[in-house]
Amino acid sequence: MTFFEGSPEGSGKKYPVNHWHPGSIRLGMTTGTAMASDSVVPLTRSQIERRLQDCPRLPSLSTINSALRELLNADQRYTSQVAEIIRRDPSLTARLLRLVNSVYYGLTSPVNSIEEAVFYLGVRQIRQLVMVTPVIEDFTRLAGHTAFPWREFWQHCIGTAILAREVLTAQQTPADEVDYVSGLVHDVGKIAMAAAFPRHFEIIHHQRDQRTQDLLSIETEVLGIDHAELGALYLQSHHLPDVLVEVARFHHQPERAGHHAPMVAAVHLADLLVRHARIGNSGNQTPVSDEDWLNDNAWDILFPQKFEAEKMIARATVQRSLERLPTILEGLV
Repeated sequence: MTFFEGSPEGSGKKYPVNHWHPGSIRLGMTTGTAMASDSVVPLTRSQIERRLQDCPRLPSLSTINSALRELLNADQRYTSQVAEIIRRDPSLTARLLRLVNSVYYGLTSPVNSIEEAVFYLGVRQIRQLVMVTPVIEDFTRLAGHTAFPWREFWQHCIGTAILAREVLTAQQTPADEVDYVSGLVHDVGKIAMAAAFPRHFEIIHHQRDQRTQDLLSIETEVLGIDHAELGALYLQSHHLPDVLVEVARFHHQPERAGHHAPMVAAVHLADLLVRHARIGNSGNQTPVSDEDWLNDNAWDILFPQKFEAEKMIARATVQRSLERLPTILEGLV
């Protein structure tokens, strides 16, 4: 008989996978389709933290192609030098050419030269590509072969990153790329969950399709922690900057954020907008209406009452960006 490893800590017991016990979540027969009967136990905080320690680090988060980033930030940017660095990374090269040849750019003839692609895309788009490429590759390795629509998930993450920058730019000029990276990794807890707790992850998303509860409640019920807190723990354990930890932890509750509240609020709004437009798939199926994102409290964090006119302009700006987003993402992912 097979036993599930997540028995209650300190109990000294192992439960057989086909045995129901208090506190377990079970998958059984569903609408005429036989599924393997299985059960999991919500884990304690210490069990979760120990399991997270075995999750590989994401090297891309701390060293995102520094040579290219420095070159792009230099006063003089030479297309040939930028192209030479890009040429060393086949994945980045492929994504660069796919993006520049996408419908979004509407070019009459295909671009096959990296130098020409760099010319068309410009510094900002190259920066974003530089961050997206290694992060997605790391995320893909971490998630492994867990059943989930991962391509649509990457689209959700990149869409959130792009719109988070749009939201923040309406309030201030970003000094660096931390806003984009924050949007990119806000849902890292779901990837860590798939990597460290694959059976729990599978059951959570099966339950999500059958119940009206919100995703975070189901995660807490099944695993003992939701993806926001899990993502914060993961990033914290690998000594990532506080701003990324805070965004992961509070991107569903920006009012609880501390020093980095504007960043958290921007990512929260971007996440709502991408889900509202049904771009990609974050795994969260709760509908987001126009009223939900337009009247969300996060706008008040970014724009206090005296800046009502700026708030209206920001809403209009991100709505226009949202219309272009699907075409951009097709070129990126």
